[in-house]
Amino acid sequence: MLHAKRIAAAAFLVSTLGVLSNGAVAQTEESSRSSSSIAVAPQYDTTHVYVAPSDVNAFVASFLGTFGGTTTKQVSVTVTPTQSTTTSQLLQTPVGTISLFGFTTPIPFPFGAERTGYLVSDMDAAITAARATGADVVVTPFPDPIGMDAVIEWPGGVMTQIYWHNTKPTYNPFTEIPENRVYVSADRADAFIKSFLAFSSGRVVSDRPSTSGIELGSPKSSIRRIQVGSAFGKLLVFVTDGHLPYPYGRETTGYEVEDLSATLERASALGVKILVPPNNVSDRSSAMVQFPGGYIAEIHSIAVSKDQ
Repeated sequence: MLHAKRIAAAAFLVSTLGVLSNGAVAQTEESSRSSSSIAVAPQYDTTHVYVAPSDVNAFVASFLGTFGGTTTKQVSVTVTPTQSTTTSQLLQTPVGTISLFGFTTPIPFPFGAERTGYLVSDMDAAITAARATGADVVVTPFPDPIGMDAVIEWPGGVMTQIYWHNTKPTYNPFTEIPENRVYVSADRADAFIKSFLAFSSGRVVSDRPSTSGIELGSPKSSIRRIQVGSAFGKLLVFVTDGHLPYPYGRETTGYEVEDLSATLERASALGVKILVPPNNVSDRSSAMVQFPGGYIAEIHSIAVSKDQ
């Protein structure tokens, strides 16, 4: 039975090697790092979403209806190093990719706590680098039908799954690269940034040590806001005191769209809840939403200067 599941998993994973229907567009400079980088490119990285099996179809319909894109065929597989069963499919949109899981068995620890999956060019090198840069390897590498997986934990408690393929997939770039949104404490922020930059060969795009907490629903508070770029994509780090109103801190990804109002209108018609209506903060107009199944996300449009 396990062998059959792995064959099914292989079929699913191979099917994801197709490309998005959107034409290729230029990526930011972070995606053109040298081949020596552990990272590959943003379009090979996914947000991990876990929903109840009964919510899978509604989530798929609402997410693709909101952002466009396609899904691979839903299959039932084992994706952990110990026995478990989940439905699994890959949702590819022009603004972000979802690895969707609907576990029909209890979810083995620590799976479900990782926020993203990053494709790495070399698993052994990635594990060595993770440890050398201060991250913990909380799930050591284990095989899947087409490669290897592991889970690492950065200083500050942020967990990421990394994976490697025997044959590198080929996806078209995103039209807009999504943001991995991370919340850390002031005690561990510098350690997290140092570790992630060393691991990803990334760079700090901006670091605002004291800016208004209005972006997180707390206009009377002050936060540190750090933007990082690397071949893994965009990382937005919020350094806070943890006094966060709901739903801030529950989201894992921010999606950039051209027209926020039109996107939210489509989303609402598909059963997506608008938790925080559009608000002009920082460089953007931003809203917080909840998709069927409970997945919370930030959606934004970048403000355009009147001079442009």
